[in-house]
Order: sequence, then structure tokens, then C-alpha cells
Amino acid sequence: MNATKITAEPGQPFVDVVREFDAPRELVYQAHVDPALIVEWLGPARFAMTLDRWDPRDGGSWRYTHRDDDGNEYGFHGVFHGSQTIDGMTQTFEFEGAPGHVSLGTVTFEDIGDGRSRALVHSVYQSVQDRDAVVESGMGEGMSEGYRRLDELLGKLVPVA
Repeated sequence: MNATKITAEPGQPFVDVVREFDAPRELVYQAHVDPALIVEWLGPARFAMTLDRWDPRDGGSWRYTHRDDDGNEYGFHGVFHGSQTIDGMTQTFEFEGAPGHVSLGTVTFEDIGDGRSRALVHSVYQSVQDRDAVVESGMGEGMSEGYRRLDELLGKLVPVA
């Protein structure tokens, strides 16, 4: 199983994430832009996801909510910036439970050979305190679980050789 490597250097307002997938980068990219696929993997499985919008183009916006078994909802939204291509995507991210604390994230997709790929995520926060709050909120566990779910989805999408 592929591990999610998360680095949050002390005193720096950013987080770096590296994750490898047993799928070509084209499929990993497609899973990041196709709304029908996003709902299959993004976030922890214990939450029901409602995708309000996912428009991956320059200036396009996105919004989704996660709902737990008790009916509590957690909303997130942002805007895509620049061209969203297989070479990379850029978007803002804001948790609606902490308005005004916006981060800017990029993800690039690398072909690492043999039908495998790597996603490199770099998220920049407005302050070290904002970054630390996100890390302490369980971001690592949520991303790791989401990527495990993406592994399962990609396993269904990878063409059999």
C-alpha cells in the first residue's frame, strides 16, 4: 500500500504532501477534475459528501459539505486559479467553520513509470498558526484516508493489461 507523506516544517506556513499511486497520471488527474469521481474519494469515508459545484477552470469555483452521522455539516469552498491541466492544478481552500483563513494549494502529477504516478501537493497558509491549526485538526488522517479511497477507485479504473 502507498503511504501518504506529509511534511509540516516547524515555523513554516506551508504543508507538503507526496503520494504515489498504482495508476497512470492521466487517471489520477481525471479523479481530481471529474465531479463524479471527486465524490467517490475526497475526504474520510465516515462523512457523506454533497458536492454543490466543482468547476475546474480558471476562475471556476467549488464547494462541498461533509455530513456526519449526527447530521453535523462541515462546508468547504474555494476558487480554481490558472489552467487546470495534467501538469498541475491551483486552488484556494477555505473551511467555512473558520472563515477568512484561506490557503492556496497546488497539486502536480508526475509519471514515475510502469503505469504509476505521484501527486505532489503544496499548500500555503496565511500564517504558521493557521497551518498548525489545520494540521492539528486531523488534516493528515483525512488526506491519508481520502487517498486510500482514491487507490480503491483507481483500481477499478485502471485498464487491465
